[in-house]
Amino acid sequence: MNLHRLALRSILLLALASTLPVWADGQQIPAPEEFFGHVMGADRELARWDKLVDYYDMIGERSNRVQVVHMGPTTLGNPFLSIFISSPENLANLEEIKQMNEILQDPRGHSRDEIENAIENGKVVFVQSYGLHSTEVAASQSAAEIMYDFATRTDDGIMEILENTVSILIPAFNPDGNVIVTDWYDRWVGTEYEGSGPPELYHHYIGHDNNRDAFMQNTVESRYGAEIIFREWIPQGYIDHHQMGPYTARIYLPPYAEPIRPGGDPLVWREMSWYGAHIAYKMEEKDLPGAVNAAIYSGWGHFGFHWITPFHNIAGMLTESASARLATPLYVHPDQLGGSRQLPEYAEQTTFPSPWPGGWWHVRDIVERQIVATFSPLEIAAKNRETVLRNAYNKAHRQTQRGMEDDVKAYVIPANQHDVLTSLKMVNKLLGQGITVERSDQQFTHEGHVYAAGTHVVSLAQPKRGVIRWLLGQTYYPDNSYTRTAEGDPIRPYDMSADVLAEFMGVRVDPVSTSVQAPLSVLTDWVNPAGTVSRGQQGYLVSGRQNDAFKAINLLFETGVSVRRVDIDAGRARAGDFIVDSDVAASAVSEVAEETGVDFMALNVDPADFSHPIERQRIGMYQRYYGGNIDEGWTRWLLEDFEFEYSSLLDPDILRGALADKWDVIILPADSKEMMLGPSGSNEGRGPDPSSTPPDYRSGFGQEGIEALEAFVQAGGTLVTFAEAGDLAIDEFGLPVRNAVSGMSGDEFWSPGSTLKVDVDTSSPFAHGMPERALATYMANGQVYETVPGARSSDVRRVLTYIDRDILQSGWLLGEEAIANKAAVVSVQHGQGTVLLIGFRAQHRAQTHGTFKLLFNALIGRS
Repeated sequence: MNLHRLALRSILLLALASTLPVWADGQQIPAPEEFFGHVMGADRELARWDKLVDYYDMIGERSNRVQVVHMGPTTLGNPFLSIFISSPENLANLEEIKQMNEILQDPRGHSRDEIENAIENGKVVFVQSYGLHSTEVAASQSAAEIMYDFATRTDDGIMEILENTVSILIPAFNPDGNVIVTDWYDRWVGTEYEGSGPPELYHHYIGHDNNRDAFMQNTVESRYGAEIIFREWIPQGYIDHHQMGPYTARIYLPPYAEPIRPGGDPLVWREMSWYGAHIAYKMEEKDLPGAVNAAIYSGWGHFGFHWITPFHNIAGMLTESASARLATPLYVHPDQLGGSRQLPEYAEQTTFPSPWPGGWWHVRDIVERQIVATFSPLEIAAKNRETVLRNAYNKAHRQTQRGMEDDVKAYVIPANQHDVLTSLKMVNKLLGQGITVERSDQQFTHEGHVYAAGTHVVSLAQPKRGVIRWLLGQTYYPDNSYTRTAEGDPIRPYDMSADVLAEFMGVRVDPVSTSVQAPLSVLTDWVNPAGTVSRGQQGYLVSGRQNDAFKAINLLFETGVSVRRVDIDAGRARAGDFIVDSDVAASAVSEVAEETGVDFMALNVDPADFSHPIERQRIGMYQRYYGGNIDEGWTRWLLEDFEFEYSSLLDPDILRGALADKWDVIILPADSKEMMLGPSGSNEGRGPDPSSTPPDYRSGFGQEGIEALEAFVQAGGTLVTFAEAGDLAIDEFGLPVRNAVSGMSGDEFWSPGSTLKVDVDTSSPFAHGMPERALATYMANGQVYETVPGARSSDVRRVLTYIDRDILQSGWLLGEEAIANKAAVVSVQHGQGTVLLIGFRAQHRAQTHGTFKLLFNALIGRS
């Protein structure tokens, strides 16, 4: 080699070296196939979360483009990660970038110079999340290859992305589920059960519902996500990468189909179309057929992360790739492929120009599409940095202006509430959204109402006006050509037709048409009141109106204290209140008051004539396999949150019989009778198909279980059923009630995820502590009760009854006459025991605080 060629080669090597990423310790980053031993998305291969964490930590140590943050433990103790990716200079100045982002996302109080500086010098913040639904296995695998590309690519496109954006990746929104699904799949790969789903929920408590928790943030994983997306960073764009069924388009891309939920800034919807079109453009460029835009998923959905973010002024988006069989390839015949919402035929259309022809479908096919869907929106965000940032300001400013001009100017949360502590929990839920909430420490009058000190005010004149409107305002789901078929039949909304936080929680909120003029101060921290303690000669009185009273009593049960329940109103004591014996240690009461916020009031009269002693009940709840029951998981979460002791009852526990010797109360969460009975049940052929499930994980207690449950009730036990689970007791026990809406078509009765007005018989022990008028959250498969005429009519007692007209509070209701003046909840005496039929999910997703007491009262012991 001559000197000239040697010199030229040296120059080229130096030039190449200047474009390579810098590795902090001088070590290169291995590609995923080198680290894991297979390409991401390889057939029958899944990377487990612990190994993925090792990979991400290594990249964070070796790349100056990456910062890996361990946010804390998940529900089951696995690490929850967020990963920041940008240029080394940007990562060194993250705090300054964050401050500029805050100015654009909430410009109130900032000068024009500050705003222009943030636009000129700020960076586009973009959050993307993966692996929320863990049986949708590809996303947690894609994230590893995506991180490798972020850390090692040197092309002009990635350098522009790194310079002009800050990417925040949540590489697994449900790390526990990755472990559950990976371990299950690996156990059965190569057998006849390969590709079958795990027998339990893939989130310990809530399974697939983990993307329904963004507005309540009950789980720790949701709180981690909300910290990033709603409060700390508030990105300009957000994408949640998912999978869908295998028999339509290969990947759904933004924007959403119709209808959309109104109230967001128009720029948000335009941005979704802009990003989605570019993602689809890049799919075609990469010769990845089967991408569809503006179809399948409507813009009005549940308030999970990708559907609530548009009202945070974030272009909140979703991708949904067609699924395989976990990590096992699936063969799809052309005649199995069909259309969907706004994709009437599986054929070329403007939003679907390259239909996939069918054939083998691999997880690797999904990974390739998710990689494109990750980087392509960042490309145009980076190229249009200043435009994106200016419009971030425009969205925030314009929404604030709209809030000043709306008919409703603010929502007032009065200090005087039926359940004060629950109203304060709602305030914390609003703070969790990053909403500005103000409080008055003085009494004030507004629009003719006198509000006590401690009243909270939520003005709509703020950037998150849209979030406030939907969480606190009455909501009507659209009834138009987008929501009905050509024949006029109603189309079920995607999940709920309303997500009104205040209505779910039973909190009074007053919309006002003028700005509140009162001495108000902005809340800067969570509201965590400590209860007061005043000891009386006869002990302590605790208000049964507070949901948290049940938690307080359960904590005190741990100390062995004697507790009584008030049966009838007597002086300051109301039916449903609790009485704690004076012998309890003062320190124990103070600790419980501080933890729960419950007030312990002095009791100075002998309670013997108006109360009865109660003891902690022995509670069991049915739990099945076949993927688990989400309603059961949520109910477990709720019981634990309120410190109820319980046991999960599997089929063998029920089939052993003699249930009354072990349990006082048994809960059947919302579930079909067929799923509970299983293939061996009385409706054989209509239950779950066991053929793809390993024998040890086939569940169902059949006729023998029915007999054991009925014997339990007849011996004095209490059986609590939610929604469709009531069929088991009604049909199999021969109870003198029937479901009045059974078999009705959508034209006759329709209430998909709505809040409905009910009258409450507060004299019933099951309704103690509730207000006389409440809201029931009614969903598909709910029940409405009529008493069957006959000798046993007197065994039935109505607890909640739908009012006679104008039943709908929020959502969508057709055929209200079908339920008017009929029972939403009944208690039925059966032998020595009781069946409590709750026709709706009173504990739905641990969100419906306003009806929790229907369950709690059944669990706390009755006279």
